[in-house]
Amino acid sequence: MQILSYYLIKSLSFIVTINSCKMKLRTFTLLLITTFFIHHASAQNAVPTAETVLNAALKKASVEKKKVLVVFHASWCGWCRKMEASLNDPSVKPFFDKNYVIADLVVYESKGKENLENPGAVDLLKKYNNADQGLPTWLIFDAQQNLLADSQMRPEGAKLGTKGENTGCPSAEKEVQHFLQSLKKSSNPTQADLDKIEARFRKNAA
Repeated sequence: MQILSYYLIKSLSFIVTINSCKMKLRTFTLLLITTFFIHHASAQNAVPTAETVLNAALKKASVEKKKVLVVFHASWCGWCRKMEASLNDPSVKPFFDKNYVIADLVVYESKGKENLENPGAVDLLKKYNNADQGLPTWLIFDAQQNLLADSQMRPEGAKLGTKGENTGCPSAEKEVQHFLQSLKKSSNPTQADLDKIEARFRKNAA
């Protein structure tokens, strides 16, 4: 009887051990799955670097025979929203879609929203001497990343890259004229295109 009881206890102990191992294995497996999904979600929500965004735009521009218009903006910037609305206005959007790949980069976000910024975007502004020009700021490149024009108005004859006055979202007459000249340097707008663009951006002064 004692022998039977001994083996019975041993059997029960073995079963408990197996169940305990199974429970630990299930817990470990669940932990792995949870970690994977958290990491996957974080990767999906990660903000792409400025280099990634720009390279994708340059590649697309090369294939489609277009130029690249890079617009730097922030969520707090009202003039940035005006710039976006102007570029997407039905009266001028076909022109920009035909001639440019537009790449948006977030910089200088307000406290608590720094996670929205594209890493490396400020460095890109510094590289082209546009880091302290306010927002929005824009650069126009060809498909080989040669700078063709930017948002800075300069004295007649000044070289591209020297410090000037930022147009931001063009609205005043001289700002709009600078924008139109930048488009003529980087594409082949018709007079009808220029008239439509001028009319739309002048509305921003209202």
